[in-house]
Amino acid sequence: MTGAIGKFSIGSTVAPNVVSIGRTFMPKFLRIGVHQSNVSGYTSKAWCVRRVGSTVFLKWGAVEVHGVGDGRKAYWTLPPRDKTIRCGTVQRAKDYAKAAIARRRNHRYEPLVGNIATRRRTADRGAELKQALATILFVDIVRSTEKAAKLGDLRWTQVMNHYYAAVRKELKTLRGKEVVTTGDGLLATFAAPAAGVRCATAIHKAVRTLGLEVRVGLHAGEYKVSGAEVIGLAFHIGARVAAKARAGEVLVSRAVKDLMSQSGIGFKDRGVHQLKGVPGRWRLYRVEH
Repeated sequence: MTGAIGKFSIGSTVAPNVVSIGRTFMPKFLRIGVHQSNVSGYTSKAWCVRRVGSTVFLKWGAVEVHGVGDGRKAYWTLPPRDKTIRCGTVQRAKDYAKAAIARRRNHRYEPLVGNIATRRRTADRGAELKQALATILFVDIVRSTEKAAKLGDLRWTQVMNHYYAAVRKELKTLRGKEVVTTGDGLLATFAAPAAGVRCATAIHKAVRTLGLEVRVGLHAGEYKVSGAEVIGLAFHIGARVAAKARAGEVLVSRAVKDLMSQSGIGFKDRGVHQLKGVPGRWRLYRVEH
């Protein structure tokens, strides 16, 4: 894992929850989602937006929050993602950064005090990591920010409660194991690829009754387990496969398809893709419902 979310210079005259970038102040945000600030031990999503001249830097990722109120601390659950936007002019960069912050404020973010840290391992350093093989499912709501802004905080909270209840019901039915939630996304593992694919299609149908569309990606691969922690590139590949899916689509990597040759489930070739941050090119397949 990487370190805190941008250790930027903070001047003595700057308010405690903002980062000084030239003459602008860029807040750090923590997405609370359906949780309340007096609840400890949940996963959420953190964002940082900063501007340097005509360039805007974004960094975001899943975090685990412990403690309550001002004493809360956030830790990365997975390495954060980042993006650089070169706007051409300072004014365009200011407009982009302002709009990016406004969108996240509307989606129930709040300033986060302090940096996001990498959790120190409590497991015995001498203990060997156990190797495991599983089918990894990543599900994400399509246009969630837009829907949250349209519905408002109260209604969106209710929808998200129903969403997670529906997803977890399907996971339980098909014996999936929840690994982490990321605000409006969820990562889970399955012992059998067929169970993962059937769960993905079941989730798609279940959340449609809530007026939601999801994109789902699945990948089969190895990862390491150390106590309660799971580590491995396979999780990132699953998330990147999901990012390539369209609304209502379930995409799988070739590793999943090859393991399901006798399953009777149909697949359609979606071509070869470059997955961000993952070496090589990957052939993906759409599950035919």
